[in-house]
Amino acid sequence: MLFFSFFKTLVDQEVTVELKNDIEIRGTLKTVDQYLNLKLDNVICLNEDKYPHMQSVKNLFIRGSTVRYVHMSSNTVDCTLLQDASRREAMAQSAK
Repeated sequence: MLFFSFFKTLVDQEVTVELKNDIEIRGTLKTVDQYLNLKLDNVICLNEDKYPHMQSVKNLFIRGSTVRYVHMSSNTVDCTLLQDASRREAMAQSAK
């Protein structure tokens, strides 16, 4: 649940999603669910010369299992909050 909570803090931020089939898509993150499925608005494909059919796409749903990486701006990530949440989750797992 750590990543789900983290991605919920990125809603309305611009992210770049790299898919497992090498398509890179930049857009505004609108929603994320517990399976890390993403909905993006204002989408642009970063490698349009290789995938010209993506030029007409403006809104996109991406299944979480097809995502390789999610790139985001470093100033949108609160590292201390993420470290604290990681520690709490690790402590909860070790207590079980």
